[in-house]
Amino acid sequence: MNTILEILGIILLLLGGLSLVVSALGIRILPNTLSKQHAATKAGTLAITLISLAAILLAQEWAWTLRLVIMSFFLILTLPLASHMLARAAVKDTRLLSEKDHPSVTPYQENPHR
Repeated sequence: MNTILEILGIILLLLGGLSLVVSALGIRILPNTLSKQHAATKAGTLAITLISLAAILLAQEWAWTLRLVIMSFFLILTLPLASHMLARAAVKDTRLLSEKDHPSVTPYQENPHR
């Protein structure tokens, strides 16, 4: 049984590493701030989850399992929120967006009635 868990852990670790490579390529290749931020957040969250699961399977200790589950929970909870806030900041700063790069996003305009 330990051999199966180790093989599964190594497979998850490799998939997590591959997801990190895809995330890094997305940051390097994609054209604008919102696309880069999307690649970093989505693939990064998947990579952290897969690597944490691999570490749980490879460590096979309750203390490490509990720490990794708590860490993964908070990262899965906070990374999308941080991504959303970064996207809002990018939309507010019209210098980071251009209609040529992302025509579906209109620049943020302050409410004139405030």
